[in-house]
Amino acid sequence: MIATGKYRVFYKYLEARYADTVVLTFRQIEDLLGFPLCAPARTDPAWWTSTPGDAGEPRCSDECSEAWTLAHRTARANVAAQHVVFERVR
Repeated sequence: MIATGKYRVFYKYLEARYADTVVLTFRQIEDLLGFPLCAPARTDPAWWTSTPGDAGEPRCSDECSEAWTLAHRTARANVAAQHVVFERVR
């Protein structure tokens, strides 16, 4: 559960942003989390577009995608630029 998981800080950060669009570099995300992202997060954009429970997606943990999903955001990564755009879901 995100309330006690290691991605709680990430969820709280995204939830508290008033902007409809939040852009974070991989480094900024890692600084928020306090640990490095897994390799697929840095190399495979599909890691960021999957949602909790998707089967067969290259994801380290459902907890991470829950962080932005519960914060009412979608995620779109640009792995070449090493950043992620989080858009508010209306």
